Amino acid sequence: MTTYASALEHVRAVKAKLGGTWGAIHPEDAARMIVQNRFRTGLDIAKYTAGILRRDMAAYDADSSKYTQSLGCWHGFIAQQKMIANKKYFGTTDRKYIYLSGWMVAALRSDFGPLPDQSMHEKTSVPALIEEIYTFLRQADARELNDLFRALQKAEDAGDKAKAAEVEAKINGFQTHVVPIIADIDAGFGNEEATYLLTKKMIEAGAAAIQIENQVSDAKQCGHQAGKVTVPHEDFLAKINAVRLAFLELGIDEGVIVARTDSEGADLTQKIPVSKKKGDIASQYISYLDTKEIDISEAADDEILIKRDGKLHRPTRLASGLYQFREGTQIDRVVLDCVTSLQNGADMLWIETPTPNVAEIAHMVNRVKEIVPNAKLVYNNSPSFNWTLNFRQQAYDRWVKAGKDVSAYDRAKLMDAKYDGTELSNDADEMIRTFQADAAREAGVFHHLITLPTYHTAALSTHELAKGYFGELGMLAYVGGVQRKEIREGIACVKHQNMAGSDIGDDHKEMFSGDNALKAGGTANTMGQFS
Repeated sequence: MTTYASALEHVRAVKAKLGGTWGAIHPEDAARMIVQNRFRTGLDIAKYTAGILRRDMAAYDADSSKYTQSLGCWHGFIAQQKMIANKKYFGTTDRKYIYLSGWMVAALRSDFGPLPDQSMHEKTSVPALIEEIYTFLRQADARELNDLFRALQKAEDAGDKAKAAEVEAKINGFQTHVVPIIADIDAGFGNEEATYLLTKKMIEAGAAAIQIENQVSDAKQCGHQAGKVTVPHEDFLAKINAVRLAFLELGIDEGVIVARTDSEGADLTQKIPVSKKKGDIASQYISYLDTKEIDISEAADDEILIKRDGKLHRPTRLASGLYQFREGTQIDRVVLDCVTSLQNGADMLWIETPTPNVAEIAHMVNRVKEIVPNAKLVYNNSPSFNWTLNFRQQAYDRWVKAGKDVSAYDRAKLMDAKYDGTELSNDADEMIRTFQADAAREAGVFHHLITLPTYHTAALSTHELAKGYFGELGMLAYVGGVQRKEIREGIACVKHQNMAGSDIGDDHKEMFSGDNALKAGGTANTMGQFS
């Protein structure tokens, strides 16, 4: 990694070689700007973050308590504030990632306006958001380093060598806000060629992990809604190959592929694959279809039939032409999907589930681990789940099994506020608190993410502000509910001019214009009120 001293030496050497007319260029200024811009391109970021992912995966394999986490972000500023908060409160960004949700891109970033999660938004908006997020994270680096360089200059001007050495050590040991993004490519936005082309754009923007699902691209549904249609394994594996080849073409050898299966909640398939021999993947996929044995005389003209155990079967087919899977095959299909993906190029799994239940997740993952022992899961801690209700019901059922008295509770109405603060609700809340650690230990979950948290926090905080501001609180709603909290918590964004880059701009103006610089800082700048 480039240090301030090595950057300074480099610029001095360049100036000595080429800079006969570069009298106004101070090596210290150029070295400072080099250090504040560690990543030149998205490919630099992808290569760096892929290395982080691989090291973290290996650490988890050795110790399941070292799971990783992320929050879904729909704007670069949201991602920036998330990582600044991590450094402020935990002193590090280790094992903390960012999730880029296709759902939030559709709902918040499409030129069509708010859309459901059905891959109808512009595919180019996905790499555009990746680039935007990394732009904001790099700006967070530049801002924090800028403050350190100001402190270094102050120490050097005062002749305080010890302080200058201390600050320079902080500059050289600086931990970047740039962390891995797990980026949602939905079902690939088209065929395998379309998947390959979009993947390249996403990698060039900085993505080191691509999450792809086994739904039909042009019939894609949100993972927690009905009407999902899966594709045969051969079709899905072609897209996994496309993603891997895109990584290799661009030199991101450690790029990560997360293969998502929606089979737990999918009852339909678009086509019947061609089986080349009994027992192959296609044959297994076909075996899960819902069929009815018929006599050849019952067959209609141009009807598609299946021969099974020497007898003819009619697959259940909807008016849309889609084929129905047999009821009760969901878990078996999930396991087959997972094993097939891991054996054919995927690095991790994503199993979309209807509820957050550690035992149910573990049941599926442990079946996969019987064949692929180091199988790892990326798990969606989804806001589509009613976490309070689900875990109160789980606690209730556990109490019943243990013979504990539940007469004070109505299982069907456990969401009622009257149960808040009760022994059962406290038990459920503790299960929620430890859910991620429990799932990491018992169900092979390497990465926990919340897909849509900042969608909900933006709505909630704005709702609360509007309720007070337009009501009786007036300006106190903002001052008491927002600004005073920012000040008390020491949240950097309270100095919004600085956060937007005003101080960086002032320093650049001084570098560019010297004494002629017209700077925004000074006694007239109201940001001084927050010092």
